[in-house]
Amino acid sequence: MKDKEKLIWIENSRRILNKCRIFDLYQIEKTSPNGEVGSFYLIDAPDWITVIPLLTDEKGIDCFLMVEQYRHGSDEITYEFPAGMIDEGELPVKAAKRELLEETGYTSGEVIEIGAVSSNPAFMNNISYTFIARDLSFIGEQNLDKDEFIHFHLIPCTEVIEKMGTGSYSNGIMIIALASYQRWKEINAISSG
Repeated sequence: MKDKEKLIWIENSRRILNKCRIFDLYQIEKTSPNGEVGSFYLIDAPDWITVIPLLTDEKGIDCFLMVEQYRHGSDEITYEFPAGMIDEGELPVKAAKRELLEETGYTSGEVIEIGAVSSNPAFMNNISYTFIARDLSFIGEQNLDKDEFIHFHLIPCTEVIEKMGTGSYSNGIMIIALASYQRWKEINAISSG
């Protein structure tokens, strides 16, 4: 990993172009390692969490608790794991518990962080955390934001794994979360076997 300094761009200036409810857009001027100046755009967004709730249905089948909702960007209804933004000053694990409760009405006796990735380092500066939620209890109604309309469903894990990355399961962050889950499950199988 030597010669990292030959890859780093130095920031000269930063100008805000737009402040939005869920991110701020900046134009940044930077100097390249060979001295050339370039202009780039940065989306300054809060960190995100995704929660993978694990349940067994009445037939003994391992399931994910998934949410179904409309997405404005794709103009489609999607199936996703509960997810959301981390509030300023909030710990990721607390945000995971909050989002699970808000979107599904479930609490979890055990929440485990299994991944943290850069959402899109080309032009975003946030981290997306993934958590497993086990030992779930349904305690009441959803507590949705005013612009959220969400149904939740128990879907067999095998079905979600088979469909992820296609059709209504095409959210990229969910694919990353599922990859983190599969890695976590494989590591746990190796360490207990």
